[in-house]
Amino acid sequence: MGDNIYVEPTFRCDYGSNITVGENFYANYDCIILDVNRVTIGRNVKFGPRVCVYTAGHPIDAAVRRSLLEFGKPVTVGDDVWVGGSVVINPGVTVGNNVVIGSGSVVTKDIPADVVAVGNPCRVLRTITDDDRRYWEKKQLHFKQ
Repeated sequence: MGDNIYVEPTFRCDYGSNITVGENFYANYDCIILDVNRVTIGRNVKFGPRVCVYTAGHPIDAAVRRSLLEFGKPVTVGDDVWVGGSVVINPGVTVGNNVVIGSGSVVTKDIPADVVAVGNPCRVLRTITDDDRRYWEKKQLHFKQ
């Protein structure tokens, strides 16, 4: 675990020992991380309320599922990622660096770096550009006044 970690209550996980978190991490209320497998969260990551990260899965075949077989696939969230409220990140997914995942999204496949992605299933909406940085730098100056 890195420095400057803050997790609002309630937080739930399976084991906790399979979760790695970089510095400057924030998880808002009701975060759930099912860490049957490895969960790696980078630096400067923010989770909105009710973000769920799942590494656990079960077979599609009912007969095999009845045998209580469970599997786990790792999840990786890169650096400088903002995950909106009520997002679900499914087993085996990698979210790249500098990504914004819109609220309510269900992330079923890898998300590349430097994009805004939204929806169910989550899809890339657009690339994050220098225009975004300039826009928010102007807003930041306005808020400081």
